[in-house]
Amino acid sequence: PLDNEEETAAAKCSQPCLGESLSISDLECSLCIRLFFEPVTTPCGHTFCKECLERCLDHRPNCPLCKQSLREYLKAGRYSPTVLLQDIMLATFPTQLAERRELHRAEMAELSNLTKNIPIFVCTMSFPGIPCPLHVFEPRYRLMVRRCQESGSRRFGMCIYENGKSFADYGCMLEIRQVELLADGRSLVDTIGRQRFRVLSRGHRDGYHTADIEYLEDKKVSGEELQELQCLHESTYRLAQRFCEHGDLTSRHILMQHGPLPEKEEDIQASADGPTWCWWLISMLPLDPSLQLSLLSCTSLRARLAQLQHVLTALLQQPP
Repeated sequence: PLDNEEETAAAKCSQPCLGESLSISDLECSLCIRLFFEPVTTPCGHTFCKECLERCLDHRPNCPLCKQSLREYLKAGRYSPTVLLQDIMLATFPTQLAERRELHRAEMAELSNLTKNIPIFVCTMSFPGIPCPLHVFEPRYRLMVRRCQESGSRRFGMCIYENGKSFADYGCMLEIRQVELLADGRSLVDTIGRQRFRVLSRGHRDGYHTADIEYLEDKKVSGEELQELQCLHESTYRLAQRFCEHGDLTSRHILMQHGPLPEKEEDIQASADGPTWCWWLISMLPLDPSLQLSLLSCTSLRARLAQLQHVLTALLQQPP
């Protein structure tokens, strides 16, 4: 008769190895037909890659396979990985899992490039250093914002629509500061303006616009020219202060929304985009979007200040 150790060994030999009883197709996501990456299982018992499920839930809050409502699951906003499945993949197909991870890493690296194929949100005017709160509800932009967070760049371009083009030739990069997810998958995104850019070429990715861009920088001046620029800067800032104090009800309401006029900066040429207070003024003055766009694209601080001085003088001459 066999002793206990031999019995156990015999039993092990008769049991098929996990790797032999499973094939790669058993561990494929039914949405992307690739090996699961960060698999998550829904309350109705179906498993998908986390990213694949999120993209489906952008469009409707139902399981992609059985159509059961996933509203409560979406509301919770937490997608915990299916640990057992991850362990099985690691034990049976380690090489393929490593390849799948590398593919995901390459996709994220491509998404974090900040001059090539950057995502473009076509919506409103935004300016360097100025907050830009957004309400994101369209599936394509929900995907775009999620990708900006996952890739670590936390940035995308903002452009306005322009007749005859998908979007304007100039825009401003926005940096995501905070995202508040709502129960139905919409989100309130708190962003702030960063660098200005010019569009070199346009493209698409999964429903949203993309662009290759180059960043804009104000031309630096020195000597006498700089002294003249500083005088123009001082006089324009004083006009801006007068305008903010001049206040009828409308401008007082605007000031409540935008906060006070920012302080003057010590070095007016320190930033590639010039003083922030200019952009604050441009964002709150009743200017036509085409004028705002030409001010955004202008790389001469002198020209920008002269234009602002002209607008402020005209507004201050109007009776309150």
